[in-house]
Parts: sequence; structure tokens; C-alpha cells
Amino acid sequence: MDPTHRAPVEVKAGVITVSSTRTEATDSSGELIRGRFVTAGHQVTYTAIVPDSVLAIRRAAIEALESANCVVLSGGTGLTHDDCTIEAIAPLYEKTIDGFGEVFRTRSLDEIGTAAMLSRASAGLVSGAAVFCIPGSTGAARLALDQLIIPEIGHILTHANR
Repeated sequence: MDPTHRAPVEVKAGVITVSSTRTEATDSSGELIRGRFVTAGHQVTYTAIVPDSVLAIRRAAIEALESANCVVLSGGTGLTHDDCTIEAIAPLYEKTIDGFGEVFRTRSLDEIGTAAMLSRASAGLVSGAAVFCIPGSTGAARLALDQLIIPEIGHILTHANR
């Protein structure tokens, strides 16, 4: 790969848990996500737990983007009546990263079988920042961070800010 595709980038992460039931004490996925960023040498500049509400989710994402260039929203990506993370975030995308959802679901297939098709995981660019919407389970967070986001965030941000 051409070395200009990956420039040194300071990653500042925002982590938003979307849940009407989780608390700071029970937010194992948010804890895992924050831990993965810190272990990779990145700074976590924003954290929040917000209810399943389009306005609350969008407000938290916009607030996170004030200090973060990589935002991960965990939860609210399924098919239940209250899952609305995608509806809140997709209108903010200036460009979508379609391959993220495709690869996430493909890798999930190996772990959870055909139920992977129920995930609406997505990603996109907002004002030069990368925003990822992933399911709320710790397994989903582990897969997304370890196999996709952490390995590619520098590459994504390099292209997003050219």
C-alpha cells in the first residue's frame, strides 16, 4: 500500500452507549470500547450513556464530535421498535463507509450465524471524523474494535482529512 494512505493521526475517541436500561455500572460494552482505545494508545475525550431517542442520540454525537475525531455508538442498531441509532446518525453522514457494515456482518456470521443479518451496523464520515454505529453486545464491541475500527482508524482518518 502507498505509505501516503496512512499518515500519523492522533485519534481522539468518543464513546456513546445507547440504552434505556444500562448505567455506568452495567455498561460493559462501553467499558470494553474505552479500554480498547486506551490500550491502542488513543485518548478517550467523550463518554455518555443516552436513551433510545433520536434527539438524545444525535445531540450526544454532535457533542462528542466537538472533541473527538472517532465516535463509536454502541446499541440501538437492531430491529426492535425502539432501536433508532441509525435513524439518528445516518442523516449526519457526509459519506458512508459501506464496507464497515458489510465486513462487520460477514465476520459476525462466523460468531452468531445468520442472526448477523439483523444488525444494521454502519459507519460514515462527519466533518472529517469517523462515526461508527455498532450493536450493544460486548461480543459486537470486541469484534468491531479489534478487527475493524482499531486496525483501520488511522487509514480512515488519513483519507477523511485529505
